[in-house]
Amino acid sequence: MTKTAENTEHLVYALRVVTEDAAIASYDWVGRSQKETGDGAAVDAMRTALNKMPISGKIIIGEGEKDEAPMLYQGEEVGSGGRAYDIAVDPIEGTSYMAKGLPNAMATICMAPAGAMMDPGPAYYMEKLAVPAEAKGKIDPTWPTAKKLEVLAECLGKNIRDLTVYILEKPRHKTLIKEINEAGARVALYPAGDVAGALLAVLPNSGIDALMGTGGSPEGILTATAIKAMGGDFMGRIDPQFDDEREAVAAAGMDTARWYSLDELIAGDEAYFCATGITDGLLFDGVSKDDTYYRMQSLLISSTTGGREILTRYKPHD
Repeated sequence: MTKTAENTEHLVYALRVVTEDAAIASYDWVGRSQKETGDGAAVDAMRTALNKMPISGKIIIGEGEKDEAPMLYQGEEVGSGGRAYDIAVDPIEGTSYMAKGLPNAMATICMAPAGAMMDPGPAYYMEKLAVPAEAKGKIDPTWPTAKKLEVLAECLGKNIRDLTVYILEKPRHKTLIKEINEAGARVALYPAGDVAGALLAVLPNSGIDALMGTGGSPEGILTATAIKAMGGDFMGRIDPQFDDEREAVAAAGMDTARWYSLDELIAGDEAYFCATGITDGLLFDGVSKDDTYYRMQSLLISSTTGGREILTRYKPHD
């Protein structure tokens, strides 16, 4: 283990406390059709836990601008003091799922040294491509869909017909789905949860070989950080979906034709990611509660140690 790893190994475990607290805070609101209330509880718990960490953190991606988000807004400083880090948070990834009691809601956070994390600014949406380590650096995201799949299959030693691509089930993906099927590959359609989908694309033997399509930009940065730590590949292109977003992106001078590499989205070699299940999902179980304990599962990923683990923890409740 390197000196850096020795000095930072504890950080991903500290992040676990942050996401666990957010998941527990939202638990009472699962299935109660009150996504704003549940989200507010998770935000408050996450911010309180972050401020106990021995870092000087800055929220790069959070709940919005300062005037509209009183906590965990972009630019907010968190932590009790120490080394400087960029932080991206999504206290509830899948607020509607939490409110409806549906699968795949989770509390997520990622962290990298100050200056490492790309700020997508006014861009809410990003086209994404996530592939396993075997295909890292070997696929040009500007290629036609069929060629991407052909090269991916070669990298993985598979037939195209054996590939499965995770895609969000949205009207904007109608053409992409058709292209994938015409190339011979399968699609796995989910109404939400492209963070989970991208991670499954990088995890071995998950049944998912790639993630394609457009989802949220904040989730893209969270995903890029995790995939950087896992050794896979991830690329993103700013892809505004609404007129006001297009105008804001144009005013900011952002190039919507450009694909950003993983190293441009997250610079350097140090990255940490943690997610805790709120409802049961593809990656882990959600929060459950008995007479004595909360039971939680979290996915922890650290580039400094090369570690990736799912931890199950029991925490006494009042």
